[in-house]
Amino acid sequence: MPKAARKKAKDPEGRMPLTEHLRELRNRLAISVLAVVVITIVALFFAKSIMNFITEPLPQCIELEDADPAGNRCATLTQAGLTSPFATYIKVSLMVGFVLASPVWLYQAWGFMAPGLHKNEKKYTRAVVAVGVPLFLFGAYFAYWLLPRAIPVLLSFSADGAENLVSVDDILDITVRMAVAFGFAFELPLVLVMLNFGGVVSGKRMLGWWRGMVVGIAIFAAAITPTDMMSMIALQVPVTGLYFLATGIALLNDYRRRRNDPEAQLGDDEASDLDLTPSSIDGPEDIGRPGRGGYDDAT
Repeated sequence: MPKAARKKAKDPEGRMPLTEHLRELRNRLAISVLAVVVITIVALFFAKSIMNFITEPLPQCIELEDADPAGNRCATLTQAGLTSPFATYIKVSLMVGFVLASPVWLYQAWGFMAPGLHKNEKKYTRAVVAVGVPLFLFGAYFAYWLLPRAIPVLLSFSADGAENLVSVDDILDITVRMAVAFGFAFELPLVLVMLNFGGVVSGKRMLGWWRGMVVGIAIFAAAITPTDMMSMIALQVPVTGLYFLATGIALLNDYRRRRNDPEAQLGDDEASDLDLTPSSIDGPEDIGRPGRGGYDDAT
């Protein structure tokens, strides 16, 4: 028998044995890890330029007496130990590999979940991957744009006469933390739209959350950014705008659903209309049972 004939036909609903799920998970993890490793190896050749790019927002002192006439502080960039530069090279390259390989591992994650989704849900998931990656990258770049304005604020708390020694690892850590936090913050509207398209939350309810969402975004922005007000506002304004944009998309989607199916968008405290019109009851049915009068009633 030909090999092709021995292959089992795929289940149209995507069902498969546990061993097949584990095998598919292994293959997709291998592809994702391979993509990260390949980009990491390529990034190793540019690690020094990437480190210079990351540390550029730090106002560095050429001499100890260097200071801005306005009183702004500067810092001396350091790397302690013989192995620290090489370890930083690896860390920077891994970070670049993970970020630039995000389209690959996001697509592999979608491919693993797709068999359990309906056709329309698969279409939405493709859109999520296509929109989510640019949103995350834009949030990360926005964090890098804020760093030159945030770092001088942090240095301004230094004691008079103290020399600021800032390691490359410190700059890398704060850059990664802010980039990840800003990236996920910019994913908030996408998550809300996904919940709406999945029927979990309505646009009307999202709109009702606006006060709490505005306060929550402000608290998050104050916690993740340095102490200056401008950095907090610079994060709060775009994320709040994206929240209202997601709410508008959800309201339009709800309107489309109601137009196509009036009962598709009922509120949590609403129920569909019931037909309470009384109907006539037929007489007893003759079931032809001897000795009982031929009716289905025992009496």
